Amino acid sequence: MVRHGDAILPAILPFAHCWGRWEGLGASPANRMTLGMNRRTHRFPTSQEKPRSGNPGPATPPRTSGRATLNMAPPLRPPPLLRWRRAASGPFLTSMGARGVPSASELRNAKMAAAVVGVSLRRGVPARLLRAGPRPVCRGAQTAAAASPRLKKFAIYRWDPDKPGDKPRMQTYEVDLNKCGPMVLDALIKIKNEIDSTLTFRRSCREGICGSCAMNIAGGNTLACIKKIDPDPNKITKIYPLPHMYVVKDLVPDLSNFYAQYKSIEPYLKKKDESKEGKEQYLQSIEDRQKLDGLYECILCACCSTSCPSYWWNGDKYLGPAVLMQAYRWMIDSRDDYTEERLAQLQDPFSLYRCHTIMNCTRTCPKGLNPGKAIAEIKKMMATYKQKATAA
Repeated sequence: MVRHGDAILPAILPFAHCWGRWEGLGASPANRMTLGMNRRTHRFPTSQEKPRSGNPGPATPPRTSGRATLNMAPPLRPPPLLRWRRAASGPFLTSMGARGVPSASELRNAKMAAAVVGVSLRRGVPARLLRAGPRPVCRGAQTAAAASPRLKKFAIYRWDPDKPGDKPRMQTYEVDLNKCGPMVLDALIKIKNEIDSTLTFRRSCREGICGSCAMNIAGGNTLACIKKIDPDPNKITKIYPLPHMYVVKDLVPDLSNFYAQYKSIEPYLKKKDESKEGKEQYLQSIEDRQKLDGLYECILCACCSTSCPSYWWNGDKYLGPAVLMQAYRWMIDSRDDYTEERLAQLQDPFSLYRCHTIMNCTRTCPKGLNPGKAIAEIKKMMATYKQKATAA
């Protein structure tokens, strides 16, 4: 009966079953429904009882509903929906019409509906009805509240170096998905806040921008904030830190080497003539700017590098997919003057050529980028650069 905040007069609801539907509340006095009500028993008088007051109404056959007998005029139209509004003078009844101000006939109908159940326009709902407590409004809300718990198990890598003798292990937690957000990061936060406060992991933006929550979930590197929870209750979701990295604690990897490699490529614009710096803007054509699409979006989460077998075994020498893609991004920037110097920096057997096009990096990138293609483009540029160096 109630939807989207428009409520039928609350005091009428307990008695709505007596006449089944809204009928007979016409604007004309000749078509009004006259009902007498026993205030003590909350029932309408039977045919043997005399109404308390009012016009007996037109001679229509009595309509019975259980113990109640209603003398009703032929139905004309449903009454206007009524709702409470708060004003300076207190609560009052008003029509749901588009005007926002009740007409004279609508006001008469409102007063008559209030009189049927003993409601005063100034005092509102009788206290005896308020003491009965709120009546259920939405069956859907009751169904959702009574839904059985959807328990999901998460097996999480745990290791604390500050505890003497502590060894890496998998610890299982159960989370009710009905009371948890849809992403794996939501489950981790719920576990930390409500189950085990010692669980440690990184997180920040919660929307796939910062790359802090990168970890291995269900066998693949991804961001916990954009990875949806598998709803299958019979399948345990396993969560590890990024593979083949030193672990600080639990799900927190040590990215010191990764950041040092990123620093080594000098990821910023370099100009040979620095006298003009700060005096004019470095402009780019639309075509040159479009060359950077698919490169600058990298958030340095290290999902691609830690999924590469070549980086697993040569992480100290091989720069890895993420760093090499950023190196290519600065090589092709039309505003940069150090392209050849950047290529010369990669002229060793390990920095670039440990890539064997396994393409795990492209498959696992949470931003949908293609580091493997960027590495292939660097190899093409390297071949041209070597030819120039030989000719010189």
